[in-house]
Amino acid sequence: MGDDVRAAVDVGYPPSGGARAALVLSDSPEFARITGTRVSMVDEVAPYEPGQFYKRELPAVRAVLAELTELPHLLVVDGFVDLDPAGTPGMGRYVHREFGITVVGVAKTAFRTAEHALEVRRGASARPLHVTAAGMPPEDAATLVQRLSGPHRIPDALRAVDRLSRGLPPV
Repeated sequence: MGDDVRAAVDVGYPPSGGARAALVLSDSPEFARITGTRVSMVDEVAPYEPGQFYKRELPAVRAVLAELTELPHLLVVDGFVDLDPAGTPGMGRYVHREFGITVVGVAKTAFRTAEHALEVRRGASARPLHVTAAGMPPEDAATLVQRLSGPHRIPDALRAVDRLSRGLPPV
């Protein structure tokens, strides 16, 4: 994997409990082609705490990344890297610190303190995505998200990994 492989990750929470982490892999900068998928279950998750979402998601992300023989050089996460301009870490920052890989955060909804997130509009949607990053300049991350494959607001790779994290086929 390494320098030519990118991944997108998401975590779902089945009604039966625990967490399901899903990962899609691609060898193209735009995620034009999915080259592999991984899904990993974690039996127990921390309770939800506002601003502390990483406590729920990080164990599941660790589990699905552990299934790879080599880490991708870039990971797109559903959420924020940093929660505010001062650098309060979000889930993406914890992943960056732990694994040393570039992380691009793509959040579907604004977070009250994340004024630093760059807004990216895709497709015909008037609603922006909120982009943050660790390991690359934010402007480059926003450009990357703008160029991700798919005609809709949510890039195809994030749609696929969201479906996998909910136990559905990536279609």
